Formats: sequence, structure tokens, C-alpha cells
Amino acid sequence: MKRILESGQFSNYREGVRLDSASMEVANLYKSYFGKTTVFISHKHDDLEDLSGLIGFLEKNYNVKAYIDSKDSSMPSVTSGVTASKIKERIRQCDKFILLATDGAVESKWCNWELGYGDSQKFSSEDIAILPLKRKGYDDSSYKGNEYMQIYPYIAYYDGTEFYRDRTPVQRGYYVVTEDEKGNRTINPLRDWLNNH
Repeated sequence: MKRILESGQFSNYREGVRLDSASMEVANLYKSYFGKTTVFISHKHDDLEDLSGLIGFLEKNYNVKAYIDSKDSSMPSVTSGVTASKIKERIRQCDKFILLATDGAVESKWCNWELGYGDSQKFSSEDIAILPLKRKGYDDSSYKGNEYMQIYPYIAYYDGTEFYRDRTPVQRGYYVVTEDEKGNRTINPLRDWLNNH
């Protein structure tokens, strides 16, 4: 199992992704007309390459619609209370919340604020997860968001060599992993998590 994914993990999915199309108000349009799950992706604005790969990965493989605030033209040009109010509204409107948890995002006051608000809106309904992403070539121990993985469900990759407790093999793919205080893990296929809202 890869608990912490690596920068560039989704680079094959970047082609054709237009970040400005992920900045439209997605909730009503995509839910009503297309029946798509909507996902608010919290991210550090410096992580646009990994962000575009993640959006492409989610939208192409799971038929969801991602929303990002960094390219939303309806946001004020200068960060203000209006910005915060609009972000709150977008988080509430979207079905799911994912933090693209790079080291930069973990250290960002805005990402932490969004995660806190996302927690209050999505945690009890199990509609929140982090996607831990370390720098390419770095060891897992250098990743700055390890403590987040103890609090929030996180997205991990299983390579097909793992087994459930009943010795049934875990199919290769992405899963949302929840760990309890004792280190016991519950895994849910990412597809199921995205479609359960």
C-alpha cells in the first residue's frame, strides 16, 4: 500500500484539463443536469501541476466534477471576508471535500481554514478526505502531513498484494482509508466513496 502518494502521481491525466472549467459554480448545474458528484478540492495555489493531474484523474475515471476556488472569477481580486463567505458556500454546495495535502498545503493558513470548515460540514457524513502528496523522491517520514492522516480519512493506493482480514485479496486501485486510534484500517474503494453521498 502507498499511504503517501508522490508529486507527479497523476501527471498522465493533466492533458486537456482546463483549470478555469473547474472554477465554475458546480453544485446545481452538475447535480441537476448531469447527476455528477461534485468535489471541492482545497489546494495550495503553487500546486497547479499536481492539481490539474488530480482533477483529470477524478473527472476521467470517476465521472465527477471538481471545483477549485483559485481560478473562480467570481472570487474577489483581493482576499476578504467575501472570499471566505463564497468559499464556505462552495464547500457546502459540493458533495465531497478533498484536500490536496502537499507540504505547502499543510502549511497554508487558507488550506487549514478550508479543511476546518470542510470538517464541520463533511466529517460526520464521511464526505471528507485528504490526498497526501509528498515531494518526488522524498521519504514518507519527511512528509509534513502525517498527523492529518491520523485525523482524517485519506486516499491511498493498493497494489493488489494486500489482503482483507478474511484473506480475500484487495483489488489494485485507490481507496479511502480510515484509521482508528489503535491503527486498525477500514478501506472503501474511491469509486464507492465518491458515489456515496
